Amino acid sequence: MIRTAVIALALIAQPAAAQPKSAGPADPKLIENLVLANHILAMEGVVDAMGHVSVRHNRDPNRYLISLARAPELVTAEDIAEYDLDSNLVVPTSRRQYSERYIHGEIYKARPDVIAVIHNHSPGIIPFGVSKVPLRAVTHSGGFFAEPVPVWEPRQVFGMTEMLVNNAALGRSLVQSLGKQAAILMRGHGVAIVGPTLEHVVGRAVYLEVGARLQAQAIALGTPVTYLDPEEGRKIEARRDYIRPWELWKRKVTGK
Repeated sequence: MIRTAVIALALIAQPAAAQPKSAGPADPKLIENLVLANHILAMEGVVDAMGHVSVRHNRDPNRYLISLARAPELVTAEDIAEYDLDSNLVVPTSRRQYSERYIHGEIYKARPDVIAVIHNHSPGIIPFGVSKVPLRAVTHSGGFFAEPVPVWEPRQVFGMTEMLVNNAALGRSLVQSLGKQAAILMRGHGVAIVGPTLEHVVGRAVYLEVGARLQAQAIALGTPVTYLDPEEGRKIEARRDYIRPWELWKRKVTGK
């Protein structure tokens, strides 16, 4: 009884976690492009009502920007919120937040090379996360996944879950499976994709879905498939940018 009381008093005496400080106003162009990324992903069928995209804050690499919980097609600049890398909201709000924001925070913690992150559930990639067929690139646009895309299986560590990355421990486990790669499949759920810019990560999300569909079509032909070699992938990625597709996608979304 005394021991219980001592523990209770100790818990009461612990200071509340400090409210994270803002890095300050983000570059308006960065906010504009983050909103645009949401709309492009919706237009290209990578996300529907679910899924999210984030970007590191331009003033502080220990902060990131992501919408509050809303369908990507509907996201506006007013929906964009700032988080620390523990995925704590910097400015409190009563609005709903994405429960899987920990995907983003834990990736940014572990991967200083990553500037933008997407989580989506595009249908073409799902079969490769639940079968024994690895997701691999069959075309030039897939250079970033010339190495087979790994699959994260939460049951191996956490047993039965609701299959959401809704806490930091699950996020850290996901990041461990991601390693240094550009994407990680989440068994029966979706994928997390990373990139050095918003343009890269949006392009990768679009072309990963395209690549998954092309691979399935190639396998269906019934003959051995010739995949990209990892060395080909490295050479492709050394020169890769998404200037032309980003310009096209922006025109389609905005009309200008």
